[in-house]
Amino acid sequence: MKKFKILKSGGHNDYTVIFTAVLLIIFGLFILSSASSYLAAEDIGNSYYYLKHQILYGLSLGLMGFFLGAKIYYRYHEKLALPLLIIGVALLLLIFTPLGINIGGATRWIQIGPISFQPSEIIKLIFIIYLAAWLSHDDERQKNFAKGFVPFLIILGSILFLLIKQPATSTAIILATTSIAMYFASGTRLVYIISITALAVLVLGIAVYISPYRWDRVSAFLNPEKNLHTSGYQVNQAKIAIGSGGLWGVGYGQSTTKINYLPEPLHDSIFAVVAEEFGFIGSITLIGLLLMLVLRIFLIAKRVGDKFGQLLLVGFGSLIALQSFVNIGAISGLLPLTGTPLPFISYGGTALAIFMTIIGITNNISKYSNR
Repeated sequence: MKKFKILKSGGHNDYTVIFTAVLLIIFGLFILSSASSYLAAEDIGNSYYYLKHQILYGLSLGLMGFFLGAKIYYRYHEKLALPLLIIGVALLLLIFTPLGINIGGATRWIQIGPISFQPSEIIKLIFIIYLAAWLSHDDERQKNFAKGFVPFLIILGSILFLLIKQPATSTAIILATTSIAMYFASGTRLVYIISITALAVLVLGIAVYISPYRWDRVSAFLNPEKNLHTSGYQVNQAKIAIGSGGLWGVGYGQSTTKINYLPEPLHDSIFAVVAEEFGFIGSITLIGLLLMLVLRIFLIAKRVGDKFGQLLLVGFGSLIALQSFVNIGAISGLLPLTGTPLPFISYGGTALAIFMTIIGITNNISKYSNR
């Protein structure tokens, strides 16, 4: 049996990935301080409350995740894939117990003492690891209907059901699309990809149609001028903020929209704050950093010699790309509003810790591919 161990030598750190991630994290803390200061002072009496919380519960845990991910040989995760999935599903189920807390009409958090976290963020990393291990273990799973397609549908469908029940629809969509990208990259038949995509669109359509709040968001997207003061209010204010930034922005900390008009300036609307304060130049720079990180991850995947490592990186790159696209597209009015956080930027300790762990694992894979 192959022995897994802590990485001691061989290969080099991928400084493109690390440096880009560091820039994103620093910029995220920088803009979070601006976006949250007024709200924190008014609600809590401490202008730096949200920034301190992000550093304490996001950055510190994320650094631990990064160093563990960078040090532990990535193939070790393949052996832990199933136990990790069981833990991830158990955490999703705990949402529906008294430990689950409701914020803003959604029960997506678990509260244990003073600590709260989002299992939906954790399951993203866990499911990518599990799916990469599952697809790389047996070549029949890419081409055989009974051994591959049906189990894939069952496993993915079960996770998505638990996410939609929270509800965390945007997370379900992003995870489903990421999983389909990994399934396609594994070498499966195109007919399977078309079939599962069509099924996912059908299920999503039904979920939107039977859910009033989801339908309101789609209606606001299709008829923005009719919903400016109701379901379309957030996107309308975000567009005003983005437009107010012009080419260079109004200046750091000078956004006025975030104070009284823009809903969720710390979370899914934080890109609008970036655009208002740093303008088109700042927005494009942020998008460029995210794009650079994603492309670098895919380039590493191209040279990795084993299938598990390749699929992990395809999953990581797809997740960051899709979540960034959905967040920026939704808050810019190009997509229906989803409530998706912007990777490395939006407030949320669990999400930041998970993405930093992903960067650590990516760096470990890159080290071994360079040996």
